[in-house]
Amino acid sequence: ALVMILVAGCSLQPIYKQPTAPVSAAFPTGDAYKTLSGSTGSTTLPAAEIGWRNFLSDPRLQRLVELALQNNRDLRIAVLNVEKVQAQYRIQRAALFPQVDAGIGASNSRTPGSLTNNGNASISHHYSADISASWEVDFFGRLSSLSDAALEQYLASAHARQAAEILLVSQIANQYLTTLAYDEQLAVTQSTLKAAQSAYTIVKLQFDTGTASELDLRLSQTVVEQAQVNYSAQTRLRAQAENALVLLVGQPLPLDLPSAVKLGAQPILADIPAGLPSDLLQRRPDILQAEALLRSENANIGAARAAFFPQISLTGSLGSASATLGGLFAAGSSAWSFAPALLTPIFNAGTNQANLDVAKIQKDIGIAQYEKAIQTAFREVSDGLAARGTYD
Repeated sequence: ALVMILVAGCSLQPIYKQPTAPVSAAFPTGDAYKTLSGSTGSTTLPAAEIGWRNFLSDPRLQRLVELALQNNRDLRIAVLNVEKVQAQYRIQRAALFPQVDAGIGASNSRTPGSLTNNGNASISHHYSADISASWEVDFFGRLSSLSDAALEQYLASAHARQAAEILLVSQIANQYLTTLAYDEQLAVTQSTLKAAQSAYTIVKLQFDTGTASELDLRLSQTVVEQAQVNYSAQTRLRAQAENALVLLVGQPLPLDLPSAVKLGAQPILADIPAGLPSDLLQRRPDILQAEALLRSENANIGAARAAFFPQISLTGSLGSASATLGGLFAAGSSAWSFAPALLTPIFNAGTNQANLDVAKIQKDIGIAQYEKAIQTAFREVSDGLAARGTYD
């Protein structure tokens, strides 16, 4: 118990301190944000409680998002990555505990007469059955630091999966609205083509009766051909938009989808309260992922520091050994061994120091990546607020 208390209380990890967010305490204000700054309150749920169903109310779009969450391959890979990293964490955590194995063995050997004292060949038998255990006593927290690092990697992968899901929902919505826009543009170009063809028919009649010149006829024909080009282009773009939507959904679009809401009737703008603090960004899964990775790199420093100190391992076995199989478990056949070992670094040409330097530099990189994630999120939210304040 005393050993376990000492093991639990000894760690060389630096105390983690969350870096200061390198952004303003509040989101920007100005003409582009007039709707935000002039708002007196919100009629919607708090942002953390808004699900995509509350935000995307088109039944057809909701059905597409449901299918994408079930079938999208990128999201499936993100989920499997979480399971993989979780298994890796369990592997690393298992190193904190004793490893126990059981074994049964038998060996037979023959010694030629030329090597024996009496000149007769001899045959010897050896049977054994034992349980062995080995344990590295984590006095300086090397294994616990590696376990902490693996845990943070697992949490980072979980946040990455959440971010991938949010991104997928937004991609489905964007592509769906793009498809609706192409539907309306296609209808406009089709009407334009029909109008150009009708006008050409009139000019052709006038040309045939001698009341219009050939120049007028050719100009009208040019308008028709340009309208045909535009209609073909819109047809192509509409087909490509649906192909992109099918890829995101992960399966062909079902034929029984609900009817679509027209683009102009899509209720996708929510009320936003004034004076939102920018520290709300820390709830974003991409920022939580960056911080979890930073915590993992901080834990790796503890493991690198512990490499400068001795590693203590305990290995032992308890069992039975006999020259005959029948006497394997007879009285007096018990056998045991106990082999404690201490391995301390003396000279490794600076490898441990280099590993520690790498861990510290990697943490500095992690801090920069965490700060960049916050800055990127601040920019994205500010852009969204500017759009919200001007699109009305």
